[in-house]
Amino acid sequence: MTDAGTGTGEVCIFCKALKGKDSSDLMLHRGEYCFVLLNKYPYNNGHLLVVPNRHFGALSDSNDAELGELATLTRTAEIALTKAYVPQGINVGINLGRQAGAGVPGHLHVHLVPRWEGDTNFMTVVGETRVVPEEPAQTVSRLRPIFSQLVG
Repeated sequence: MTDAGTGTGEVCIFCKALKGKDSSDLMLHRGEYCFVLLNKYPYNNGHLLVVPNRHFGALSDSNDAELGELATLTRTAEIALTKAYVPQGINVGINLGRQAGAGVPGHLHVHLVPRWEGDTNFMTVVGETRVVPEEPAQTVSRLRPIFSQLVG
């Protein structure tokens, strides 16, 4: 599926992740209507995305089943992140449209970013670099068993 929001005709990264093996190393859970994967370019350790399987860009375009599983998996991701990382807070957000900050405006997705007092999130803005001390493979191996336990 192409990303209609960019007008470039490029393949949507989330549709590609769902169908291909490119992101299988980052995939934590595949549900009936949504999936959960580690952000390829995380702001912090454990930065997760909850993404509908179907390509659409706004909550108003979802059906009840998709919206229900999106909410349920977002809650599950919060629980898993809390168990694995014991964060002091978690940013949970949806950016609808490019002007709102959506990097992939044509395919809705929820971000969950664990936060701690004194974390290095300012480095992205000030230093134009990201500081993430854990390798993605470590993050996945830490979170997959928790997701398996929570969602079966």
